[in-house]
Amino acid sequence: MTEKYLRRVLDNVKTAVFVADNNLKTVFANRAFKTLFPGGAPRGKIGAVTACSGNVKTCGEDVCCRGCALAGAFEDSFLSQKEISRRVFQKVLNGESEREVSYSLTVTPLGGGLYMGAVNDAFELEIARELQSAKNIQQRLLPAGKWAGGKKYSYMYIPCRDIGGDLPDVYTCGDAACGVIADVSGKGISAGMLSAFVKAAYDKKAATPSRAISNLSAKFRELNLDERNYVTVAAVRIERDHIIYSMAGHNVPILLKTGSGITRIMLNSPPVSTWFDNPSYFDDTIPYKKGDILVLLTDGVTECKNERGEMFGADGAIKTLSYSRTADDFIKNLENNLRKFCNGLNDDITAIAFDL
Repeated sequence: MTEKYLRRVLDNVKTAVFVADNNLKTVFANRAFKTLFPGGAPRGKIGAVTACSGNVKTCGEDVCCRGCALAGAFEDSFLSQKEISRRVFQKVLNGESEREVSYSLTVTPLGGGLYMGAVNDAFELEIARELQSAKNIQQRLLPAGKWAGGKKYSYMYIPCRDIGGDLPDVYTCGDAACGVIADVSGKGISAGMLSAFVKAAYDKKAATPSRAISNLSAKFRELNLDERNYVTVAAVRIERDHIIYSMAGHNVPILLKTGSGITRIMLNSPPVSTWFDNPSYFDDTIPYKKGDILVLLTDGVTECKNERGEMFGADGAIKTLSYSRTADDFIKNLENNLRKFCNGLNDDITAIAFDL
């Protein structure tokens, strides 16, 4: 009766706690703990109940736990019979994905060979979990297929943080394939929220790219954000023998590979922002032939820097496109070249390529 009552009390404690024996086997975990580690097993070694991405079957063995702050905190408490506090950095599973979490853990001897672990900053761990959920949601906003309007396409999206501010989208409108690539100001959570707005507000039924951007601009102004927030956009509509395109502050060129070389397509218009009272956006057209490749880029590609501070530049993208035979080939070559050129990515990197 007393044990059942104590379990009920612990289940209603807001602090996440779990109890393990000196074999690192968990004998109890309260409701708050299970909420923080939803991917964890209901019982077993501490690695299993925290959903550790390592081999939980060997949890507690020297090789598995070497350098593990979670196991180390319990082991130090076993040996000293004192309260031990550690900062834990751990890779855990959330469904099929892996995420990194950090939290403060205090292990307290209870007697009888049992030890209680308390997660002291559960809020921080909860934030990490929510960030992973936001990342998963953003991944679902990306194009799902490889074909649109009878055109095959390929794309690359590499956020420099868990949540990015770039938005690639491809869709079919009538008989045409349409593509849009947007780059919002900032990075991280705020940029991710703004890119989600762009995804929802962009008018896929608009007759032309410039009309879609104009409608997006009007909806953006309704947000009443300050001048630090803006969105650059490049949009295309691929018809049977020509491309209609429009840009909004997107100073990275669209590239078209033809039999005679590569064309850089530029069109100056202001970004989607509150900077101007009545911004105007325009369409232009360019012909193409079967076998051409059309590429849309964000400035994360061209402004990617190496250790000497040199930029990959539009020239790097053009060179990559020059020897790529298909859209998919270009995207694979571009990612490979960027990773060789840059040690670390300091901006979101996005590109879309169409086989025409």
